[in-house]
Amino acid sequence: MAQVLKVQRQIPPLYALLSFTAASVAFTHRHVAPLVLTAYIPGALILLCLWRLVRWATAPCQEDISRRQAIVQLRRMTWIAGILAGAFVAWAIVLDQYGDATLQGHVAISVAITVLGCVFCLGYHPKAALAHWLVVVGTFSTYCFFKDSEATTAIALNIALVSALILKAMVDSFASFVNLERSTHALEQKQNEAHELSAENAALAQTDFLTGLPNRRFFFRQLETLLGCPDAPFAVGLMDLDGFKSVNDTYGHAQGDQLLVAVASRLGAAAGELITVARLGGDEFGFLMRLAPDQALAQGQALCDAIRAPVELTVASINVGCSMGIAVPSASCRTAGELFERADSALYHAKDRRRGGCIMFSPSLEDVIRSGQKAAAAFQSADLEQELSVVFQPIFDIQRRMLVGVEALARWHSPSIGVVAPEQLISAAERTGMARQTTTVLFRKALRAGTMLPAGTRLTFNLSALDLADDRTVSVLLAEVEASGLAAERIVFELTEHSVIADLQTVRRSLDRLKGAGAQLALDDFGTGYSSLSLLHELPFDFLKIDRSFAAQLSDPTGRRLVEAIRGLADTLSLRCVLEGIETQNQLDEAVAAGFEYAQGYHLARPGPIDAALAGQGLMSIAA
Repeated sequence: MAQVLKVQRQIPPLYALLSFTAASVAFTHRHVAPLVLTAYIPGALILLCLWRLVRWATAPCQEDISRRQAIVQLRRMTWIAGILAGAFVAWAIVLDQYGDATLQGHVAISVAITVLGCVFCLGYHPKAALAHWLVVVGTFSTYCFFKDSEATTAIALNIALVSALILKAMVDSFASFVNLERSTHALEQKQNEAHELSAENAALAQTDFLTGLPNRRFFFRQLETLLGCPDAPFAVGLMDLDGFKSVNDTYGHAQGDQLLVAVASRLGAAAGELITVARLGGDEFGFLMRLAPDQALAQGQALCDAIRAPVELTVASINVGCSMGIAVPSASCRTAGELFERADSALYHAKDRRRGGCIMFSPSLEDVIRSGQKAAAAFQSADLEQELSVVFQPIFDIQRRMLVGVEALARWHSPSIGVVAPEQLISAAERTGMARQTTTVLFRKALRAGTMLPAGTRLTFNLSALDLADDRTVSVLLAEVEASGLAAERIVFELTEHSVIADLQTVRRSLDRLKGAGAQLALDDFGTGYSSLSLLHELPFDFLKIDRSFAAQLSDPTGRRLVEAIRGLADTLSLRCVLEGIETQNQLDEAVAAGFEYAQGYHLARPGPIDAALAGQGLMSIAA
């Protein structure tokens, strides 16, 4: 291929040399040789040479020629070189029959010049040069030998020797050219291999080795690129799996990896061409959505829904949920870091308030987050003993119209920011790393009031996911129970389904410790999660607290049948039911008619000091 490119530049001068030499010889013999030898034959040869010259001079550079095409062209050149050489030397020998010694010398010189010029011009094609040399020098030398002239024979030998030496030099030069081309080709191959290896390494550096998805580095590079195109709408999404740690703890990390691969495959299939999915680390996935905000929110919810279907692992079929937060660029949010933080805040809010859903970051959400940040800042300097308090909401036996327990509810009044919502209190405690101190202070206050309860009345206290995941917190709770003098059997530790599935193995160990000490356990907000039935089967609960949303359905026939089915399930599992959220007399009547034994709600009694709870006026006034 390199030969063809080199020879292509030398062919036009070669034909120019042949044309000029033929014209000069024909011109000097015009008076002594026949017209056919000085006009027709040389004219035809010159026209052929000029046609070939123009064709090669105007031919495009054949840089994209294939190896096979190059071989064919080189072979064709060899044959053409031999044929033209034979035609020119035959014409020269015939013409040499005419004229005196001077004209015959001109023919010999022309042959010599032609041979040398052609050898030089065909230096990059030794086969064609050799073919030309053999035809011209061999034929002319034979002719001179049989001419029986010492001078002519000497001239022929000189031409043969000089042209042979030049041909040898050209062959050696061509060998150097071949070695250089091979070295260049080998170097290009090495460079290509290095480039491919570099590209492969670059791809690996931006690919998650487990799932095959783009990784965190690729995600942020693409995010920076999208931020550089302000006219194109896009959104950033962050997704976090719910209950992934419990899968690792229960079934092992190999099954956890298998779950991540399955989730990644499912996300890739559901994302479409306008969404780039990346694994950012652990069970966190990132999304670059080249969509308008409304479309991004709808697609984000669709991705969350796609994850909810069971995943078949080697050892079990796993149900895993997820939550997602989305943020879009705005005038006040133009950097990758700010956009990522907003999406992360929306994700945190989704996991805290709307688990399993997709939330778009908005100004109102920003106000909530800022409020939470303000609460966290105030909590860091708070005097917990002075600022935290506990109120109690009575739990009644609605069949016998009597108080059977109270639920302790946390309250926080900050001197700097005022009354803080209970959910913000828990969030602030977790953000500041003060969850154990908070739980300890609240539980101690609850126990102190619990000693005032009548015999047989239970004290219910809520525990968070962090409480259950911390062995030291559980130890502190048990120590506080022992120090209070209140019988452990009268204490009910209440926990939500979310706090249980966060780390099932650790939670089971903590609940076994509490249960072993004599305390009772209640599952709160039953009916709002996807794995409640499995939890009831696996964990040692005593009470089942049905979410307040079901109380409003008691007046509807379908809703009543559903609530009665839940109560029947509890009876089958030997669990006592507490129906939450009784807000009206009609709901209370329906609950009594449905056979519920325990209930609580604002219609029965609102949360308040322990004295108000002990007065028991809520239900008694209703009965009256």
